[in-house]
Amino acid sequence: QVQLVESGGGLVQAGVSLRLSCAASGGTNSRYAMGWFRQAPGKEREFVARISWPGLSIYYADSVKGRFTISRDNAKNTVYLQMSSLKPEDTAVYYCAATRRVVDRTMPKGYDYWGQGTQVTVSS
Repeated sequence: QVQLVESGGGLVQAGVSLRLSCAASGGTNSRYAMGWFRQAPGKEREFVARISWPGLSIYYADSVKGRFTISRDNAKNTVYLQMSSLKPEDTAVYYCAATRRVVDRTMPKGYDYWGQGTQVTVSS
């Protein structure tokens, strides 16, 4: 069983940067692909970014490509999401997720473990 804990969310102004962290524990978590998703009020959970184990393959949603960077520190069992040039439409609860599967890479159903989420609010 993998436990995931996100941190780093907050209220920021548009245009600034913010870094989210996701600490993993339990199980052989270091061999999991990790993803970030987000969910805004009234909307479905959507894919943001994914990084494979050990980190050679990375995918981004078109909406964040060029602004967000996913990375992982395998020694610390931590995944990061560096968010730059934040926009009000980036406002959402951001979730970290883990999986050993390679299907449905950009869909919530492709992930087995989830964190509790961290709120990111971007004001204009």
